[in-house]
Amino acid sequence: MKGLNLLAWTLLIIGGLNWLLVGLFQWDLVGGIFGGMDTVMSRIIYVLVGLAAIYCIGLYNRIADEQRQSAR
Repeated sequence: MKGLNLLAWTLLIIGGLNWLLVGLFQWDLVGGIFGGMDTVMSRIIYVLVGLAAIYCIGLYNRIADEQRQSAR
């Protein structure tokens, strides 16, 4: 499970940095590396980042529950 959590957080960091570059410089890093936003590989990366975000919603809830339990 730790490996999956690490992978999900890594994908979220990649996605966050990509959005930072899009916002600041209007440059898509993932699209730049894989040949454009419409390539199959870029779309796979975008989908994986989105799935990682959905997964981390649940991970966030588990971390919050652990914090509440340790505060007691």
